[in-house]
Amino acid sequence: MNEIERRRTFAIIAHPDAGKTSLTEKLLLFGGQIQVAGAVKSNKIKKTATSDWMEIEKQRGISVTTSVMEFDYHGYKINILDTPGHQDFAEDTYRTLTAVDSVIIVVDGAKGVETQTRKLMEVCRMRNTPVIIFINKMDREAKDPFDLLDELEEELAIKVRPLSWPIESGPRFRGVYNIYERKLNLFQPSKQVVTEKVEVDVQTEELDRHIGVSLAGKLRGELELIEGVYPDFAVEDYLKGELAPVFFGSALNNFGVEELLNCFVKIAPSPRPVVAEERTVIPQEPKFTGFIFKITANIDPNHRSCVAFCKVCSGKFARNTPYTHVRHHKTMRFSSPTQFMAQRKTTVDEAWAGDIIGLPDNGTFKIGDTLTEGEELHFKGLPSFSPEMFKYIENADPMRTKQLNKGIDQLMDEGVAQLFVNQFNGRRIIGTVGQLQFEVIQYRLENEYNALCRWEPVSLYKACWIESDDAAELEAFKKRKYQYMAKDRDGRDVFLADSSYVLQMAQMDFKHIRFHFTSEF
Repeated sequence: MNEIERRRTFAIIAHPDAGKTSLTEKLLLFGGQIQVAGAVKSNKIKKTATSDWMEIEKQRGISVTTSVMEFDYHGYKINILDTPGHQDFAEDTYRTLTAVDSVIIVVDGAKGVETQTRKLMEVCRMRNTPVIIFINKMDREAKDPFDLLDELEEELAIKVRPLSWPIESGPRFRGVYNIYERKLNLFQPSKQVVTEKVEVDVQTEELDRHIGVSLAGKLRGELELIEGVYPDFAVEDYLKGELAPVFFGSALNNFGVEELLNCFVKIAPSPRPVVAEERTVIPQEPKFTGFIFKITANIDPNHRSCVAFCKVCSGKFARNTPYTHVRHHKTMRFSSPTQFMAQRKTTVDEAWAGDIIGLPDNGTFKIGDTLTEGEELHFKGLPSFSPEMFKYIENADPMRTKQLNKGIDQLMDEGVAQLFVNQFNGRRIIGTVGQLQFEVIQYRLENEYNALCRWEPVSLYKACWIESDDAAELEAFKKRKYQYMAKDRDGRDVFLADSSYVLQMAQMDFKHIRFHFTSEF
């Protein structure tokens, strides 16, 4: 029970460039995992961010894949998942949200809520995931804090309650008043060390001495307004996913981050029950269960190996113990399960509910697989979406066909994109959600597998999976649409529609065929 109670597993999500990776770096700094914080992009600081370990991430200054990091802090065990913000990698982020118990959303103080943040919030709402909001970049010119709060309530459709309050922003930024602990934190810009705190009673003159009379008066008025307008902070509402506490600060300058972390470990939920198709699994159960939510190839460039990320849902995982792989009905033992610090791995003997462990994978796992101590369980909710961009993938170097095929196989297992084989001409089509994914696939094939590919255009509108109870009608449909039929990697029938008109006509003409736009049905 103690082990499960002290676990905190959460994801950091946001729009690109709001400061997720910088925030992750500072949390690792407080956890004592790194001595000097790296920067995502900087000419002076040569150390890159810990969680951006792929070569392409270091070059472009963006996160391409979710990385897992863990550390101990004040007796709590914290597992952070830093997710990519670009919508081209949204699928990776959606899957990650199935494996966490709570979420921190980072919002840029100058830009406010952006489209990608809205979409991710919808996923949190579907699962009632508790949310904390961190408004970043207060050391630059930002919108008025009250306007920001209104925007959050309106755009994210959730009630908010500030637990810290900024004193000005941009060059005039003086610090934040921590409402949760009733302390004043004065700002000194520094990227590597931590700022001083003063305990102050707001109503006395002491406040005037620290920040000047006019600012002190303004702060008192604003705090009164907050108490009048916003409901008192109730942890129960936060845990139900109905109320979001808001913190202000600057992740780059390491300001306001510790307040966020201290409050987070106190109020955030320990591992929660997970719903499977058969029943609900409670973390305190004695028997081990877990599911695979992500697969990554080539974490270590010296070994061509894949690692499957497994979220432990209940019980205790032990090394070298036999567990059942539900889809294959096979018993497996793991001699070297690992724990993560982004790319650095250490072997672990046991893990508890809420932890995330890496299992060596030689093609036995697929995303969504379940491991148990013999019980038949299936965890739900790891969709892959219908792609919207398509290209033929062709081999640019016939001498390296084997490397190319292996590379495509492993990258598709990772869920980077989807592969369809056209039934008409046997050519391979890659489908993605965004343009960036094509560049990432090409880059990784060349650098990790030493294989060259080239893209050829194909004009398609959407891919949809089809099924029908009427076998004759299905056969007739396949004959008529022969040129546009393909198979996915599991051998299921996929119809590649070349325009929305064609798709609508097909749905009207063939009444008994069901068209699906996610692969889970």
